[in-house]
Amino acid sequence: MFKKIGIYLEMIKVEHTLFALPFAFMGAILGSAVVFDSLPSWWDIGWIFLAMFGARSAAFGLNRLADQYIDAKNPRTAGRAIPAGLLKPMEVIIFIIVSFAVFFWATAELDPFAFRLLPIAIFLLVIYSYTKRFTWLCHVVLGLTVALAPLGGWVAVTGQVDWKALVFYVALAFWTAGFDIVYACQDQEFDSKEGLYSIPARFGLKKALWFARAFHVVTASGFIILFFVTPLGWWYLAGMLIACGILFYQHFILSPNDMSRLQTAFFTMNSTLSIILFVFTLIDRVVSYL
Repeated sequence: MFKKIGIYLEMIKVEHTLFALPFAFMGAILGSAVVFDSLPSWWDIGWIFLAMFGARSAAFGLNRLADQYIDAKNPRTAGRAIPAGLLKPMEVIIFIIVSFAVFFWATAELDPFAFRLLPIAIFLLVIYSYTKRFTWLCHVVLGLTVALAPLGGWVAVTGQVDWKALVFYVALAFWTAGFDIVYACQDQEFDSKEGLYSIPARFGLKKALWFARAFHVVTASGFIILFFVTPLGWWYLAGMLIACGILFYQHFILSPNDMSRLQTAFFTMNSTLSIILFVFTLIDRVVSYL
């Protein structure tokens, strides 16, 4: 039983929750600060966590199901649960249904407006897995999908979306799209051979890295704008400067001639960035109420 649970957790890359979960909580903190000048309740935080876990699990399950035949051909992904025979497609379908049920339940416990936005979230969650079959903008679609978690955190506690929330959303959408381009560099040759679409496959490694850098400039700009248009103070500024430094550093250690530190740039740097910015934002808001 525990082995099976481990296989499911590996399938959904539960460790990658470190990327998006801190930003979902940050969205709740920012929304509460902007609209109510307060902190979100523990009740909201709990349901936001559950909603994100359900949505993320469903999305990964859908992706693994849709890509099972592609994954079987790719040496890098042939060991994934379905092509390796560790999970049957029907088991993954049941897992997806349960995950969506958790997502619906948790969202229903939050603001009604968040529940009404579910069709948009479901559309993006489903369509993303198929975009690399027809557009090299698949990275942007992934960014728009993943950034729904932080935006959802904002909407869950405020019941509204304003332009400040959209600045936050766009910044994180381009952050995700940027590091997904870097991640896709691993499969440049395979994607080209199989007729799959990605920025590395379409434009080559050198231009792909420039796309990623440009996307992360948008992210850094969004973080800076938030400092000026929200009640955030000096603690956030310090965290934001560290986060921007991490963005710069992860591109500094990569080049078309040396991608040996790709995993460090992809996982270590991005999980560190999200945690740092969330922690400094939380400290900033707590200190402001002391």
